[in-house]
Amino acid sequence: MAIAVAVVLLVGGGIAVLVRSRHTSHEAAPTTSNASSTSTTVPSGLIAPLTGLPDPRGVTAHRCAVTVKVDNTPAAQPHYGLEDADVVYEEVVEGGITRLAAIFQSHAPDRVGPVRSVRRTDQSIVWPIRGVFAYSGGAPYAIASIDTAPVTQLDEARAGSMMFRDHSRAAPHNLYAHVDQMYGRCADPPPPPLFSYRPAGSAPPAGAPAATAVVGFHVGYAVTWNWDATTKRWVRSIFGAPEVSAAGVKLTASNVVVQFVQYSGGVGAFGAEADLTGQGFAWVLTDGRVVKGAWVRPSKAQAARLVGPGGRTIALTPGTTWVELADTGYSVTITP
Repeated sequence: MAIAVAVVLLVGGGIAVLVRSRHTSHEAAPTTSNASSTSTTVPSGLIAPLTGLPDPRGVTAHRCAVTVKVDNTPAAQPHYGLEDADVVYEEVVEGGITRLAAIFQSHAPDRVGPVRSVRRTDQSIVWPIRGVFAYSGGAPYAIASIDTAPVTQLDEARAGSMMFRDHSRAAPHNLYAHVDQMYGRCADPPPPPLFSYRPAGSAPPAGAPAATAVVGFHVGYAVTWNWDATTKRWVRSIFGAPEVSAAGVKLTASNVVVQFVQYSGGVGAFGAEADLTGQGFAWVLTDGRVVKGAWVRPSKAQAARLVGPGGRTIALTPGTTWVELADTGYSVTITP
């Protein structure tokens, strides 16, 4: 069926949608979905900015963010350290495959990877959080792009002992980052929050029930998220099976944000870049529900705001968040 996804505008405190059609296997109607409450009560004590969780040890008060570009091919499995990321972005690169940008601040894993190369989309991801950006290298146009971002770059040549090759695995899928050592290379303050969060113990958002979401990345890279009502987490599957880290931990998230974007230059083309400023359509999976609305980001210096009908902020469940940068032409299937 057809769905309106092209442009979302805030008009008079509400959401107006200028439409074009794309095919999807699940009806999308953001103007009929309820947004979650905008109220966010910060409990006493320090709150980790990238998860909204209490930080009783206060470690996030003195750490910058460390973003690591991570391989996402079958040859990269199993991943190291992704279970410790606060936020992970999944982006489309050349050929339609996907790569990950994993952001760390709450935890300090010793080994993350495999580490891979930079793309043009990355500078827009890291711009509001600054900190360290760790990658293996890249094409000249991609390096020129990340040079515009306010980050401390650590590639394989500059990282020294903070990156290493595991020769038991085949190159190029064998480069890893000591994230725990990289915090010391950054003079930036802690990052600002990327999302708003609901107070702990508050009522679930007023969205539609969702048991499964399939994000239709192409060429075999589709991702499935299944809601686990026992753990209150979304369980990630890719390549036909649940994804399990090298430590034997299933990769899960408290929230999954499907952010529909345009890829300048054509999705899957060499040198393409996800347009992450402006406005677009967003589906937010949180607490076993899907809340349909929009993302709004006026400039690179600001994080995208997730809004529902009436312009109300969509508040997430405190915890880990994965952001799926799906092209506006990709299908996303939600099963109640």
